[in-house]
Amino acid sequence: MIHEKPYNAISGWIPLIILLALPGCVVALFVAAGHARGPSVVALVVPAFCLILALLLGIFGFIAVPPNTARVLLLFGNYKGSIKTAGFYWVNPFFSKKKLSLRVRNFETGSTRTSDKKNEMGQVSEKGTRTSGKPSKVNDRDGNPIDISAVVVWKVVETAEALFEVEDYQHFVEVQSEAALRVLASRHPYDSEDHEISLRGNPTEVCEQLQHDIQERLEKAGVKVIEARISHLAYSPEIAAAMLQRQQAQAVVAARTKIVEGAVGMVEMALDQLQKDGIVELDDERRASMVSNLLVVLCSDRHTQPVVNTGTLYN
Repeated sequence: MIHEKPYNAISGWIPLIILLALPGCVVALFVAAGHARGPSVVALVVPAFCLILALLLGIFGFIAVPPNTARVLLLFGNYKGSIKTAGFYWVNPFFSKKKLSLRVRNFETGSTRTSDKKNEMGQVSEKGTRTSGKPSKVNDRDGNPIDISAVVVWKVVETAEALFEVEDYQHFVEVQSEAALRVLASRHPYDSEDHEISLRGNPTEVCEQLQHDIQERLEKAGVKVIEARISHLAYSPEIAAAMLQRQQAQAVVAARTKIVEGAVGMVEMALDQLQKDGIVELDDERRASMVSNLLVVLCSDRHTQPVVNTGTLYN
């Protein structure tokens, strides 16, 4: 595996001053050669042509590195190093200088990207475009089909690995992120009631695990995953209605459970208060009847109709 190594390039300002002075030296040599005779002419013309050649070659050695941009240097196919510090430099004119962005990027899984179009000279004539992301359909741990997508924020940190270890590091990031998201969704249920990790109930834990899984897959590409967040999560349309009814039923059962727990506590408190204050003495039968009536009143989802007893307690 090829690892990144820094290249200590010299500042470009001193070579620039030298190259700016070369044309004047060339003119002076040619003027001197015009006044010279015999072998002296050759001795002046040859250095003049050498300076012209040095001027032409030296121009190709200048390189400007903007912030958050790297230049990877190659000499006849051999990796020599990378420049990641912004500035104006001069390097070997025979170096091939590949530009690589170190800026933070993001994309949504399910989106497609068209490649850059290049002309016959190899220059980019039309920039590639990216479509909006579409949720991926995958089965969760329980086999329920769900639609899920995620937003991945990443940046290049190892320029040599990004260029030389994978064919297209951007495409590699997209494919591996999609694969990691599918595997993650298949390991957890969409929703859970027994406090285990679920996609809907534990978004923080799921996103941390997704970031770790993607980072593990992208180590060989020299890429660091800064953040991975689920941007869309829903049941697939074919089962969405049935799952909604199930969630509504679960919500009704949970609400009824709370109501019954509260009603039992209120009945117990009422009986204890009646007995404590000595307001009325109830036998077991009348006690059970009062408990039944109070529970009906407290747990009913409709307004109860009171019945006024104008006789005695037992008639």
